[in-house]
Amino acid sequence: MLTPIPCLFMRGGTSRGPFFLESDLPADPALRDRVLLAAMGSPDVRQIDGLGGADPLTSKVAIVSRSARPGVDLEFLFAQVLINEPRVDTTPNCGNMLAAVAPFAIERGLIAAGEHETTARILTRNTGTLCDVTVQTPGGRISYEGDARIDGCPGTSAPIRISFLETAGSVCKSLLPTGHIVDELEGVRVTCIDNGMPVAIIAAGDLGRTGYESRDQLNQDTALKQRLEAIRLAVGPAMNLGDVAQKVVPKMTLVARPRAGGSLCTRTFIPHDCHAAVGVLGAVTVATAAVLDGSVAHAVSVVPDGPVKLISVEHPTGEFSVELEVDAANPQIVKRAALLRTARLIMRGEVMIPRSVWNGGPSARLAA
Repeated sequence: MLTPIPCLFMRGGTSRGPFFLESDLPADPALRDRVLLAAMGSPDVRQIDGLGGADPLTSKVAIVSRSARPGVDLEFLFAQVLINEPRVDTTPNCGNMLAAVAPFAIERGLIAAGEHETTARILTRNTGTLCDVTVQTPGGRISYEGDARIDGCPGTSAPIRISFLETAGSVCKSLLPTGHIVDELEGVRVTCIDNGMPVAIIAAGDLGRTGYESRDQLNQDTALKQRLEAIRLAVGPAMNLGDVAQKVVPKMTLVARPRAGGSLCTRTFIPHDCHAAVGVLGAVTVATAAVLDGSVAHAVSVVPDGPVKLISVEHPTGEFSVELEVDAANPQIVKRAALLRTARLIMRGEVMIPRSVWNGGPSARLAA
């Protein structure tokens, strides 16, 4: 016997996964996580018995609800479902999956669509951060087709604008949680920073790498990955994250001088595999580090003048542009971060999980 759970399977930015109404999942977090593991087919290297795509970017889940908080339209809980372990991590957030939250909410009737475009204020419950997301709704219907293009995703789609509000210290409680712009940990200089995503930034050259290696090369570099993990375990307590052995944060980012006309070049680990691109909030955080004089990232970056700066973060499959507005009186203070994403509805239906995992799905409740 199987339990059906309604969901929409959606792409958000360069990630994808099932989107659920919070009311369609168990309220108990431990049971909810067991349901998500069953839905995604974890633990299994191929996730062959579920919806997971055997890659961290395609083993993600969004849980969405209306918000009862004043001035907030929607609440979003992001879940990173581990592939090889029976574990779900809701510590970080995900700006890519966030891009599909407003389209999902319109599809499921959580919010009404405007005549031309619709802006929703969304609270990411993982970190307590707010953002305004604007989607195209011509004639009062969500549109997925358009001319916007993002690296790491084929074709073009309707643009989705995301403006992040007060993301500094999203998980670590401060932009520079160690109190320093550079720390020396495990014998290497590191900038520990959180402007939406906890990230530890290291110059690739300090680890004997160029920073231009391919994703496959880095994933096969066992010595580098072991060194990065040792640094990450030291970084965790320094960033007020505690023991991070079982967490997917902080992300580890190697930086180098740009080589494709951008602001800087990056290779990001999430946390043990090299990212095919770069996460949305990871890109915001790295871009923020690039504009902070004295940081590891700033030392290799080409940063434009003026209070509004477009920072192009190069990654293995292209680039990710982040618009930052800094305080004119104090350029070390970032006032606003905005970026462009796209999303698409891929499939709607029900994911089936064993009743031995949970027999209280919507159909069971109706039958009762």
